[in-house]
Amino acid sequence: MASDESNTPTTDKLKAALWLSVGRLVDAACASQELQKTSNATPQFIAALTQMVWAQIEGCVAGDLEAFARHAGRTIITGEDVLLLARRHEGLRLMLKSAQDEERAA
Repeated sequence: MASDESNTPTTDKLKAALWLSVGRLVDAACASQELQKTSNATPQFIAALTQMVWAQIEGCVAGDLEAFARHAGRTIITGEDVLLLARRHEGLRLMLKSAQDEERAA
């Protein structure tokens, strides 16, 4: 994404959704390992983790997805592009494929 897009309402909504998702994942990880009794994740930690994930998405993932779609002669990124991006991470690819199959079945 270009830097002039960083303050659009859509970008703000995406960042807020990412923050919520990261917060839920961190809370679930703490609860599953019974860390909640002795420690918790602060909002600052979740914000920093969210910024790191956003930078990774913005810096690498977005460009790769755009390149995959462009190579296929499309201007729209599809689920197949996301699966291609996850091709080297078998666990992630299987999870994404399963979610994609569930979405198609619904």
